[in-house]
Amino acid sequence: MATKIFLGVNALLFIGYGLVCLAAPSVVADSAGLAMLNGDGAAELRAMYGGLQTAVGMLALAALLRSELQPPVLFVLAFLFFGLASARLLGAIVESGVGSYTFGALGFETLFALVSFALFSRSSSGTGLTGDPA
Repeated sequence: MATKIFLGVNALLFIGYGLVCLAAPSVVADSAGLAMLNGDGAAELRAMYGGLQTAVGMLALAALLRSELQPPVLFVLAFLFFGLASARLLGAIVESGVGSYTFGALGFETLFALVSFALFSRSSSGTGLTGDPA
């Protein structure tokens, strides 16, 4: 049940945030202190914050609806969140002037990386990544 709740939360958060960023990239630009200097900047924000975030949410939704997808999707989520948190932590270390946006996102990504990994470990114990016997 914890896995389904976690995947449902991921689906709601990422699809919702992704669609908002796809429709209005200025939302994330303003929140994160980014500048869209031309059409390329807006397209980049739409792709990375709109398209990618929505795709992550759809991946979580697929695993919520099809239980055999849960272990591999949790594995992917663990790596995605770990990558985001690691890069954000590095950015916070080497840059000056980071604030609540960075630290809030770092906390979220770290927590979700740990939960993803814990749920993956629990769901795949004694099996291969796809749920087939090892």
